[in-house]
Amino acid sequence: MSSKQQREQFDRYKRDVEERGKPFFPFAMFHDTIMSLAVVSVIVALACIWYFTSGEEPGDAGVLGPRYEEEADPGTTSFVPRPDWYFYFLFYLLRIFKWPESVFLGTVGIPTIALILLVLMPFLDRRRERRLIRRPVAVVAALLVIASMGILTYKGATAEESLGAENLALVPEWVEQQGLSEEGAAGAEIFAQAGCMNCHTYLGAGATNLGAPDLSQEGDKGKGKEFQIEHLKCPSCVTPGSPMPPFPDFTDEQYNQLATFLEESKGPGGGG
Repeated sequence: MSSKQQREQFDRYKRDVEERGKPFFPFAMFHDTIMSLAVVSVIVALACIWYFTSGEEPGDAGVLGPRYEEEADPGTTSFVPRPDWYFYFLFYLLRIFKWPESVFLGTVGIPTIALILLVLMPFLDRRRERRLIRRPVAVVAALLVIASMGILTYKGATAEESLGAENLALVPEWVEQQGLSEEGAAGAEIFAQAGCMNCHTYLGAGATNLGAPDLSQEGDKGKGKEFQIEHLKCPSCVTPGSPMPPFPDFTDEQYNQLATFLEESKGPGGGG
């Protein structure tokens, strides 16, 4: 479209507004402001009803439900976080784009590109035609977006998460690199699922929090299985001031397996 045609189209638009409609400012802006205030007022009113009709005790429901079901446990190792429903599509994208190779594309790249296209759309499509049958590309694009968002949201809502599932997939690699015994391999599975890697790292996986050490070569320290078991039962008793939570719910066999795993962890090729 030439600049002359653009000017002519803009002039026709101004004439149409003057003859048949009202300008965007201040009429449309005033209407949008009033509607926005109404929506915010409804949200604030619902929040007040929810808060003032519910009790402070866990599960004490009011008109719109309880404030919370149970008190938060900051030391939990079994909680599997899930997002609010409107982020389910992004939540499922994380299952498609794996860390670390492509997670940036799924969490930042695709949403950013989609947002940029949405912002540019009024500038890219300036035709006056608005009949759907005459706009096949726009209609197909809109249907694809709606379908993809709906499918990703559904898949994210129904996805079953298991604690340590990704870490558990690393166990065969640990067994091979460390030369773990059968009992050590069983301990590795416990280590991967019990929340240990929320604070510790092992052969490049996991996270470093609260000053927790890397345990890839824990067996080189010569502490012994008895020390490891006692430390698991009560870390602060063995190491005063330790922020590590105790793991009192393991069976004797599980304690022994986990201690064997730690003692056989002597770096790649060091177990057995």
